[in-house]
Amino acid sequence: MRSSNPVFSRRGFSRDNGYAGFNTAPQAGYAQGNPYAQNPYAQNPYAQQGLQQGAPPQAPVTTDRMTMDDVVVRSAMTLGTVALGAVLAWALLPVTLTSYGLAFGSGLIAFVLAMVQSFKRTPSPALILGYAAFEGVFLGVISEMYNSRWSGAPFQAVLGTMAVAGATLLVYKAGWIRVTARYARMGLAIAMAFMVVMAINLLLVAFGVAENGGLRSFGPLGALVGIIAILIGAFFLTLDFKQIEDGIAYGAPRNESWLAAFGLTMTLVWIYVEMLRLVAIFSRD
Repeated sequence: MRSSNPVFSRRGFSRDNGYAGFNTAPQAGYAQGNPYAQNPYAQNPYAQQGLQQGAPPQAPVTTDRMTMDDVVVRSAMTLGTVALGAVLAWALLPVTLTSYGLAFGSGLIAFVLAMVQSFKRTPSPALILGYAAFEGVFLGVISEMYNSRWSGAPFQAVLGTMAVAGATLLVYKAGWIRVTARYARMGLAIAMAFMVVMAINLLLVAFGVAENGGLRSFGPLGALVGIIAILIGAFFLTLDFKQIEDGIAYGAPRNESWLAAFGLTMTLVWIYVEMLRLVAIFSRD
């Protein structure tokens, strides 16, 4: 089954990929009933070679396989780049129309780099770190803008993002949420519907049909939409956690840890931006 996560869907995090020892069912007793799992050695060409020579099947060499340490290190590098870009933009760029234009340009470049990476067949550290740097500049200017109007809003948004991520991880590891194919399809359908509605709302605001931001206003309706957006971000986090867990369990190549870091970073940025708006709404006089 192919992943529902748009970042991982073009990678080895799926049954129909072709990575030996990565996309096949687990050994007996492991993850029973998991629709993502199969035997990690069933399609291993080295195991087949051993069987042909009369030798017992052996586990494949795992020196170049993704580990949790790889994911943590790459995620720290990517998120650190975002944070560094944000700090520099905040410190060096005053809140002016020019800085707003720079933020818009940086956000657009980050979006293009993210799309290019999403459609590449292999992870590119340069693209991923480039995305993180430009995304950081965008977040730095936007955060400074919010802070100038609602003092302390970025700090509260960071704490809120950490709380959402930590709570989602806790719920996932406790098994309260099972990331099944049905769960992924339903969540993705809701997320796509939300994005379509937000795009239509943006057009209505741009043409003056909807006033004060429409569904994205700084009122109760805007707060409700923001909460829904954060819940969608938490949904994508569960997909990220599942794909990382499966990638480690079934022997994904080590360079896929860059893709895991990329997916986590995009999801956390989504949650932070929505949390920033939500803090601003609740901080209004």
